[in-house]
Amino acid sequence: MFLPKSQTDTDAEAEAASARKAGLASIERWSLEMVPEDIRGAASVNVQEVQCGDPSCSPVDVAVVLQFPKSADQGMFGLPMEAKDVTRDILGDTFPDEDTQRKWHAGETAEWPPYDEGESDIDEDGLPNLRFDVGTKVECRMGPDPKTGWAKGEIVKLWYREKNWPPSSTAPYQVKLDDDRVIFAPGDMDQIIRKAQN
Repeated sequence: MFLPKSQTDTDAEAEAASARKAGLASIERWSLEMVPEDIRGAASVNVQEVQCGDPSCSPVDVAVVLQFPKSADQGMFGLPMEAKDVTRDILGDTFPDEDTQRKWHAGETAEWPPYDEGESDIDEDGLPNLRFDVGTKVECRMGPDPKTGWAKGEIVKLWYREKNWPPSSTAPYQVKLDDDRVIFAPGDMDQIIRKAQN
């Protein structure tokens, strides 16, 4: 049976919206499950897909905000993919560790994502030094498969942020992928961004 294009488009949009909603719900549920049980009741999780304001950016990223009533700052981290593509393992790779969560719960300041030991030196702008410089060839985690879910690119900016992000939120790197998409890496760790393999 032939369906008019408008009906086909409508069905595709409804299917995409359903997959998005299911993905966001799963990420929220997994996030709460990753909070220690004794402080879980005080945790607030907000998950949303964020459209990049720069037309050359990757179109959609997932932003996860974890907050406790006493925490002065909210913990925000991002995943450079659509909600439907996020798995529990990918979320777990970037989720704040228990020590960080407990500090936030107690109202203490804790940096997330973490920076590798020996990289706590501060640059001239008061930000932690990063592992890579502008121009470094890297691979970014873009998909659920731990072997094939990587895309190659080059770092084009350090300490990237968008206007609609909370004032204290930044992404360590903005990366131009080899396919010309521009994304951000939400953390400076090998599970998210690593030096390109030859």
